[in-house]
Amino acid sequence: MIQPVDVLVVGAGQAGLAAGYHLRSSGLTYLIVDANQRIGDSWRRRYRSLTLFTPRQFSSLPDLPMPGNREQYPTRDEFADYLESYATACRLPIRIGARVSRLRRQRDGRFEAAFADGSVATARAVIIATGGFQLPLVPEVARGFSDEVTQITAESYRDPSQIADGRVLVVGDGASGRDIAAELAPLRETWLATGKPRLLFPERILSKSVWWWLALSGLLCAPEDSFFGRMLKKNDAFPDRDRSVESLKRFGVRVVGRLTHAGGSGATFGDGHRADIRTVIWAVGYRDDTGWVDIAEAKDSRGAFAHTEGVSPVPGIYFVGRPWQRNRASALVMGAGADAERIVSRIRETVRGKLAGV
Repeated sequence: MIQPVDVLVVGAGQAGLAAGYHLRSSGLTYLIVDANQRIGDSWRRRYRSLTLFTPRQFSSLPDLPMPGNREQYPTRDEFADYLESYATACRLPIRIGARVSRLRRQRDGRFEAAFADGSVATARAVIIATGGFQLPLVPEVARGFSDEVTQITAESYRDPSQIADGRVLVVGDGASGRDIAAELAPLRETWLATGKPRLLFPERILSKSVWWWLALSGLLCAPEDSFFGRMLKKNDAFPDRDRSVESLKRFGVRVVGRLTHAGGSGATFGDGHRADIRTVIWAVGYRDDTGWVDIAEAKDSRGAFAHTEGVSPVPGIYFVGRPWQRNRASALVMGAGADAERIVSRIRETVRGKLAGV
C-alpha cells in the first residue's frame, strides 16, 4: 500500500510534470506515476526523425526554458531528455514503472488506483495526464488487405530500415503521415493517401515564428466554442516545414486521394488510382485508452473520457493535456502550464473545502 495522497497524477509527460510543478506550491500531498521505465520514454518510442512542430521557445514548461537555439525545433530525444531534466530540477515525487491497471471510486469518495505490480494508492483527487495520443487508430478498411501486406502504425514506425522493399502506402496526411512519407520517399516507392483538406500555415511571418504571432494575437487561447476557436479546430492547421503537397511531390511522394477499398494487396483510392501495396503505415489518429478507469460516469457514450475544460463529471477526476481542453494551446507544450495551473487551483479549493467540512 502506497502512502495516501491528496492528488494522484497519472502520467509523467509534459502535462503531468506541469501539474506537478503547480502542485508543489499548493500545500497538497501528491504523487506522479508513469508506466514507463524512464521519464520521456513515450517520446523516445516514436519515429527517430520526429521533431516538435513548435520551436524551443514555445516548447518549454514553467520556469525552465528548453536549452538550445530558440528558433529551431527540438528532436524527440532532446525533448524527452528535457522532460527528464525538468522532473529532476523540480524535484517532483515520481514513481516510474507504475502502470495503473484499474482506477475505481471507493464508497468514501476517495479513489483507489491498483497498479500492475499489485500495489495500491489512494487519493482524494486524480489528474489524468496521459495525453490524447494513446491507442493508434486502424480503420475497418485495413481488414481487406491480405497477410502478404505488412501493416504498422505511426506509433510503431521507427525508421526506413524496418520497411521491406516494395511500394509503401502511408494513410493519413497529418504531420506524422507527411513526415514519414517524406522520409521514405528517397528509399521506397511511397504513396500518401490524403483525407480531409489540410491547411498549412507558414513557419515564419516577417522574420518571426508563426507561433510568436499566434501567441501575440491570442488565437492560441481562443476558447473552443469561439469563432476563432471553431475556425482553428475545423482547419486543424500545422506549420509548413517543407511538408506541403508540392514539397512532398518534389521529394518523390505519390499523393493520392482517400483510401476507399483494400483487397488482397490492392488498394483503391477516391480519385480513381489503384496500386498493389507491400507495406501500409496507418497514420490516421488515435483514440483514448480508457479501459483502466472503472468508473462509467467518467466516459461518454463512445467510451472516451468526458470532461468540460479538464473537469470530469465525476467529482475528483480532472485532466491536463487533452486536445482542445480549453483551447488550441492545450495539446501543445506551451499550454500545459496554464491548464495545469487552473486545474490545480480548482483541486486545492475543492480538497480544502472538504477538509474544512470534516
